[in-house]
Amino acid sequence: MITAIIVQARMRSKRLPGKVLKTVLGKSLLEYQTERLRRVTLADKIIIATTTNTTDQPLVEFCQQHSLPCFRGSEEDVLGRYCGAAASHEVDVIVRVTADCPLIDPKVIDKVIRCYLDSQGSFDFVSNTLARTYPRGMDCEVFPALLLEEIEREATAPPDREHVTPFFYRHPDRYRLGNVTHESDQSRHRWTVDTSEDLELITRMLKTLYPVKPQFTLEDCLHLVKEYPEWELLNAHVAQKQYGE
Repeated sequence: MITAIIVQARMRSKRLPGKVLKTVLGKSLLEYQTERLRRVTLADKIIIATTTNTTDQPLVEFCQQHSLPCFRGSEEDVLGRYCGAAASHEVDVIVRVTADCPLIDPKVIDKVIRCYLDSQGSFDFVSNTLARTYPRGMDCEVFPALLLEEIEREATAPPDREHVTPFFYRHPDRYRLGNVTHESDQSRHRWTVDTSEDLELITRMLKTLYPVKPQFTLEDCLHLVKEYPEWELLNAHVAQKQYGE
């Protein structure tokens, strides 16, 4: 059974174009993220799922430079893109993350995967966002490729095609859903990158954490923002998009 982390990524972000290749300390945000994803113990591979747009050629080159598999598909039909990426690499279990989460903790991802695996088929879909207790930027979803193929055949509504997984949690009568929670509610924190304000916060966090502890954890991030509470005012006003890359 092959478990793969499939990362959806593109350069044409509406609020912060090119955000995933913005650099901090000479490394792109996507490089920080994939470095962290490589430490997920329960995944066999990482696949970058980008688009066929010429604007996303830099992401293809990034994958070549860092020996990462890359799949190119539709920009708008992200559901189809995920199915194509999974099929082309014979993936059985998909771990979905987005490319705007450079601080994501591999231990959190392992926890979500472990919940799915330990359920022994009791869950069709497991995430840590159905009841949000983790900071934004730690989001992770796990589900079987066969069920995503089923959804890909049935889903016709544009939001289902664009946002990959809503079909699961809009049909709780059909799919068995599991949720992983943090020991305390930390959902007020926003550590995803979608605006220049987000980027400023993440830049400060990376510049402080990475040089002294490259394998920093979620707990290290929480301790840091507790030490510098004023930092989180930088993006406290940013409204989260309902879905998106």
